[in-house]
Amino acid sequence: MPVKKLSVALEDTVADRASEAAERHGLSLSAWLNAAAERALTIDAGLAAVAEWEAEHGTFTADELAWADSTLDQPISR
Repeated sequence: MPVKKLSVALEDTVADRASEAAERHGLSLSAWLNAAAERALTIDAGLAAVAEWEAEHGTFTADELAWADSTLDQPISR
């Protein structure tokens, strides 16, 4: 897979904690940051999809949100 080399600046504490997390997971810092960016982008896309749906259909009701919370709290069977 092609990669793009970037130079980024992180706050000292964030850089230290990210490096520690990468090491705990057996990843390079680049791989860990890539995975973190992918997770953030997935969340951002999900939030955008919800906003688009609500713009077309109205905001979710309290009951719908409660149902979603209870569904997401259930363990996934494999």
